[in-house]
Amino acid sequence: MSTYLLVHGAWHDGTAWQRVVPLLADAGHRVLAPSLTGYGDRAHLLGPDVGLDTHVDDVVRLLTDEDLTDVILVGHSYAGLVVAGASERVPECISRLVFLDAMVPADGESAVDVMPITQVLIDRAAPGWRIPPLPEGPGGLFGVTDPDDVAWLHTMLSDQPALCLQQPVHLGNPAARRIPRTHIHCTAGAPPERRPVPPEDDVWELPTGHDCMITMPVELTELLLKLDA
Repeated sequence: MSTYLLVHGAWHDGTAWQRVVPLLADAGHRVLAPSLTGYGDRAHLLGPDVGLDTHVDDVVRLLTDEDLTDVILVGHSYAGLVVAGASERVPECISRLVFLDAMVPADGESAVDVMPITQVLIDRAAPGWRIPPLPEGPGGLFGVTDPDDVAWLHTMLSDQPALCLQQPVHLGNPAARRIPRTHIHCTAGAPPERRPVPPEDDVWELPTGHDCMITMPVELTELLLKLDA
């Protein structure tokens, strides 16, 4: 059976997947949901030199150190760039890429290129490299509106280094482009402007906010399990 490797987005850590991991595991799958460098149990490593390349290295190292194959690699939000970069380096480990309400880069693009509004966050960063989590707004905190869930989400949020949003991802490995791809879009609230999805890629939707692993873990798990059918 496939192994699921779940990669969290900006400002979050691996505990964001806490409601999804046991559901996938109960279906018989191995599930990994690490915290990237600078977050969660690796928060002490946060610094201005932590960037997209660091996080791609995190995922590639985990795939190779654990000798993983037939991996369904899921990247949420910013981690769309991370999983795209990782797939370039170890395509033989990955059976499918999943872009979960995620940034989907072209070759040479950074998060700023994919979502230019992130430049505003970089410009406001203090002391020049630390970008604090987005504040709660009318649509909740990252699309989470339940007060208990919002309180829990606050416990896992921390600053994002600006370099993560500035470093480009380099694509071009033909083997990586042959990996099947699925895009899951969260449609509640004001949806972000999305790029057209290539016709060969699958597109699914969830009627919830951005952090669907918190707001709709059962429904998200059901979609992810279809990928191993």
